Amino acid sequence: MKVKMAPAFANVVYAGMSNVKLNGVGVNCIVEENPTWWKRRTSLERCLTLTTAVVLIIGISLVVALGTVLYNRNKIVANTHFTAEALQGRETFVINAPEDDDRSEKKLCLTPGCIHTASRVLEYMDQSVDPCDDFYEFTCGNFIKKTNIPDDKSSVTSFSIISDTLQEQLRSMIEEPIQPNEPKPFQLTKKLYRACMNKTLIEKDGLKTIHRILKDLGGWPALEGENWREGDFDWRESVYKFRRAGYSVDYFLDFSVGIDVKNSTKRIIDLDQASLGLRREFLIKGMDDKLVKAYYEYMVDIAVLFGANRDRATKELKESLEFEMKLANISLPSEKRRNATAMYNPMTIEELQQKFPSIPWTQYINNLLAPDTQVKHDEVVVVAVPKFISDFEALIARTPKRVQANYVMWRAAASSVAYLNDDLRKRQLDYTTVVTGRTERESRWKECIDVSAGSMSIAAGALYVRKYFNEEARQNAKEMVSDIRSEFQNILKKVDWMDEKTRQNALDKAKSMSTHIGYPDEMLSDKKLEEFYGDLELDENQYLPSILNLTLFGTRFSFRRLRQPVNKTDWITHGRPAVVNAFYSAIENSIQFPAGILQGVFFSADRPRYMNYGAIGFVIGHEITHGFDDQGRQFDKEGNLVDWWEAQTKKAFVEKAQCIIDQYGNYTVPELNLNLNGINTQGENIADNGGIKEAYLAYQNWVKRNKYEPYLPGLNYNPNQMFWISAANTWCSKYRPESLKLRILTGYHSPGLFRVLGPMSNSDDFARDFNCPVGSKMNPENKCRVW
Repeated sequence: MKVKMAPAFANVVYAGMSNVKLNGVGVNCIVEENPTWWKRRTSLERCLTLTTAVVLIIGISLVVALGTVLYNRNKIVANTHFTAEALQGRETFVINAPEDDDRSEKKLCLTPGCIHTASRVLEYMDQSVDPCDDFYEFTCGNFIKKTNIPDDKSSVTSFSIISDTLQEQLRSMIEEPIQPNEPKPFQLTKKLYRACMNKTLIEKDGLKTIHRILKDLGGWPALEGENWREGDFDWRESVYKFRRAGYSVDYFLDFSVGIDVKNSTKRIIDLDQASLGLRREFLIKGMDDKLVKAYYEYMVDIAVLFGANRDRATKELKESLEFEMKLANISLPSEKRRNATAMYNPMTIEELQQKFPSIPWTQYINNLLAPDTQVKHDEVVVVAVPKFISDFEALIARTPKRVQANYVMWRAAASSVAYLNDDLRKRQLDYTTVVTGRTERESRWKECIDVSAGSMSIAAGALYVRKYFNEEARQNAKEMVSDIRSEFQNILKKVDWMDEKTRQNALDKAKSMSTHIGYPDEMLSDKKLEEFYGDLELDENQYLPSILNLTLFGTRFSFRRLRQPVNKTDWITHGRPAVVNAFYSAIENSIQFPAGILQGVFFSADRPRYMNYGAIGFVIGHEITHGFDDQGRQFDKEGNLVDWWEAQTKKAFVEKAQCIIDQYGNYTVPELNLNLNGINTQGENIADNGGIKEAYLAYQNWVKRNKYEPYLPGLNYNPNQMFWISAANTWCSKYRPESLKLRILTGYHSPGLFRVLGPMSNSDDFARDFNCPVGSKMNPENKCRVW
């Protein structure tokens, strides 16, 4: 601070003056001949005296000024609602703690991370809405109003926003030139991308390759007309041909090799109902349904573009669709597939042959497992829905071969369209528009990144984590998982509806749950990657054949594991880090948080922990709770399908789950006049309700161990309130009506709106933090709780 001399001294200059600098201030020392006390002092004494006086004056002035500033600032802060104007400041203000908190002083966080976080939160919020009336609208209202869904998307969500960033990051690596000395997996990923991007070659090839493939598969009757020979067709033989060509083998009966849910140390063959071209929920409605009608028109138009006569295609593909509808009608609906025990029906191949004699089971299975594995009549197979197979036998016996062939060849053609020319892809887009509302394809490069990174997920994931993953995110996530798991264990210890035996089993399961965060370390090893992809070859000049090679590679990898021991921590199983998602595996009793989700709205190391516990913490709690939802609870700590629940405790759980089913089943989407499916979504809803509670309690304990955190600028909400705002932000979503309808009718997740309203209206902690009166929409008198 600079102090100016008084004006009276400004222009007085005498002979013999010396100039002394004090803190940059010039002090004039005057010398005269006068016998007074002052004048009797030597020049040095007078200068020292004057200097001392000036220093004293400066010190007093500084104390007075500082006291005034602090007094005024406290007055301002005590009466200020922090708005966006605070973002312009450069100081860290001291503000009072919320009245409901006994801690004294809280700082305002003005790091770049906090400023960016606050900006996004403010951008999403509509603070004119009462948070106790509609917390989703309060936190996401402006997001909904201001977000325009691009023509190439069916929705915009927090997940899709991060996925867009991930796409750009992958593009920056996959578009780099192929180096002769770089590992083969990375070369293959780039080759597949180039094959996809080379539209000139794809258009030049036209339909030549696909016509040859369909001919090799047995021919498409709608295309071949009278030249197609019925005597050459057998549905079983068509499955074998599909297997060898790289197409799905699941169009009549679903066949797979999976882990035995009763003994998760070994693998077993699974048989299930057919995989359908349109969801069962629509097909069972018949030709009057809008989507079924669009599906039929799409079938006919694709056949015509392939070269079929329209009249023939119209007639024959209607018969094909009617066959697919019958497959849908003999299938078990999703609501009846949630009981894992009912879906576990093991039998030897010999028993299978006795029950379903029209299919030569040993031959059928060996053709699919070839060339790596063979089975005998005593091999055990798990049949998910035995009645489907018996009904299928009857259906296939009375269905003309031409209809069967048209159905299965249509499925092969439909699965190939995306890899063919523009005429076919444009017609596919028209159909997609009816289903999802999306009116344009995404940019070619985006589609090709999705194809290459999705098909070569381990290689692309390795590229991603080596360049973009922040190791600090992994360490923070580990801490949060530990905190949140501890809180779930505390909840288990306190719930009053559990008997002690079941409680102990539940605690053992929670403690045994393994965690996979970011990516497995093996992804940093070029040797490991090259071993995995050693048998795969791709040609950047042949797109569709490369895709079929990938399918063959994946199918063979899966099927030849039948005789291999199960390694639940296998790096390959957990080696897909470049996705924005999180997972719980009941078979492994494990939770997984890939690198792709540890960013954006979900996580940042450069912001307060209440934002992270509210966002990724909510996700972590959600995945942990999946181990104890209506399906996860059916498996024990080892991942085996075992009933470890005492009868009374199981009954109590079912009653509490029914409350969740009823609550969500009564939620209505007004613009569609549709209610949610409370049964199909119950697992996700139970996980949401438990997950948010665990994350909140974990944050409270984090604060006790550490310190009360600073506020965000521009947001007059205390840390507890910001926890809930952060959690809600993760579900800000805008859907096209078609996409929303599809989600409600077929999905297992509730739309974003209800993933906020449901869990938070069931929370006493939320109601207390926002002072919501009992009986308000966000604090109803009757609440649903499982955990």
